[in-house]
Amino acid sequence: MRCTGEKNSEAGELDWVEKITKAKFLEVLPKEFFYLHKMTMPVASKADSKATLDAAAWAFNIVTSVGIIMVNKALMATYGFRFATTLTGLHFAATTFMTIVLRWTGHIQSSHLPVSEILKFVVCGNFSIVGMNVSLMWNTVGFYQIAKLSIIPVSCFLEVVLDKMRYSRDTKLSILLVLLGVAICTVTDMGVNAKGFIAAFVAVWATSLQQYYVHNLQRKYALGSFDLLGHTAPVQAASLLLLGPFVDYCLTNEKVNAYTYTVTSVYFIMLSCTIAIGTNLSQFICIGRFSAVTFQVLGHMKTILILALGFILFGKDGLNVQVVLGMVIAIMGMIWYGNASSKWKGAETQNLSSPNPKPQEQNGLLESNELDDEKV
Repeated sequence: MRCTGEKNSEAGELDWVEKITKAKFLEVLPKEFFYLHKMTMPVASKADSKATLDAAAWAFNIVTSVGIIMVNKALMATYGFRFATTLTGLHFAATTFMTIVLRWTGHIQSSHLPVSEILKFVVCGNFSIVGMNVSLMWNTVGFYQIAKLSIIPVSCFLEVVLDKMRYSRDTKLSILLVLLGVAICTVTDMGVNAKGFIAAFVAVWATSLQQYYVHNLQRKYALGSFDLLGHTAPVQAASLLLLGPFVDYCLTNEKVNAYTYTVTSVYFIMLSCTIAIGTNLSQFICIGRFSAVTFQVLGHMKTILILALGFILFGKDGLNVQVVLGMVIAIMGMIWYGNASSKWKGAETQNLSSPNPKPQEQNGLLESNELDDEKV
């Protein structure tokens, strides 16, 4: 019994010594060790979650964008509803209705966006829509495509000047490769005139500014995609529905109220408006999560996809070596851009004015990203 007692006593002393040793060891560890340990544990899961949400956002945007193009093509070509500006106003009216329902159900919280910011955004957005429609009417298809491609360098210029962004050599070259590939695919004829050039110039700068504001306003005011749509969609819907019929009359020499509406055409209009809700939302989500430049670069993937679907569904007329070569070059450029921009020194994320951002700024960005993550 005495031997057993001594063994228990020795075991207790060893346990006590071991606890003291562990406690002393933990005391001498720097506090940063615990902070890093805590911060690094969820990094992998957060990165995986973000990658999944990013892919879902792009898939959502591609599906809705391709869908609305197909529906609008049928609506305008088959049923003769050529009032593009008025139709866009109806799209934003449907989006406004969606934001009202979501706010009423509590899915959108109250937020603040100054009236001046809303007006700047809406003016740029409306000039973008009207400018693109006028550019398509006054220019050849080839020059119209060149104008659309020029949105990328203009967006780069805005980010360099306004956000002090810096782009790496690989990022610049990959963007040029994408532009070259899409140009080879789509530009078949070239012709330009003074009024067409002015319309294209206004459309390109208005589109670039509008997409820059989508990203900037979400970051500046910590707004989610639904929140920004809730502020801007009602004003844009009202303005386009007021101005749209006049603009469409000037472009088509036809009046909206003179159009013969049928059950089928009304169905396609409603279908277009329904898909447009997803298109508008996915655009705001994608630009908010990435940037206007990335949205434009990867947006040309939709151009390639639409071309490919057109050849698959409607025959191979127009499919030739030039088009296939352009598709391959564009896809290679997109892959290169993805790799270049994902690197730390890929440069799309570097800011010359603040190479070492303050924790408060990082927290603000994280909060904004998390806000979007919850609403994708």
